[in-house]
Amino acid sequence: MHAHLAVQDDDMWYIITEGPMNMLKANTAVAITDGATHCIEKPIEEWTTEDKRKTNLDNVAKDILCKTLDKVTFSKIKMCKIGKDIWEKLIQLCEGNEQTKENKLSVAFQKFDNIKMKAGESTHEYDERISGIINELNALERRIRTKKWH
Repeated sequence: MHAHLAVQDDDMWYIITEGPMNMLKANTAVAITDGATHCIEKPIEEWTTEDKRKTNLDNVAKDILCKTLDKVTFSKIKMCKIGKDIWEKLIQLCEGNEQTKENKLSVAFQKFDNIKMKAGESTHEYDERISGIINELNALERRIRTKKWH
């Protein structure tokens, strides 16, 4: 998903992880005493074409995310107002809380520990099953420690 969103626009992943961009301008009414520029929100009448494009990225992100979902999942995120909220809800729905992640990890390790070649199974099929379990573990952001299996 990261690659798909990033190819749409360089700022798209920022929108998904940080939220919509706010258009700011220097506040010339404030005296600068510490050398730092003070900013205020830019009125919509002053937005440039680029400002409008950047503020619309959240709408584009929401559209892309929603189009990838089935009806059941969509019903769980449809109340989210911004792309970031949709993304966070999807992470919660797909990955679960820490206990769920630990349970998934335990099951994946158990599968790996207990894997045996089935009667009539080709080495290619066996290798595919092993690769699938390793991919599960990698998805859970854990590395298999070779020492554990020796």
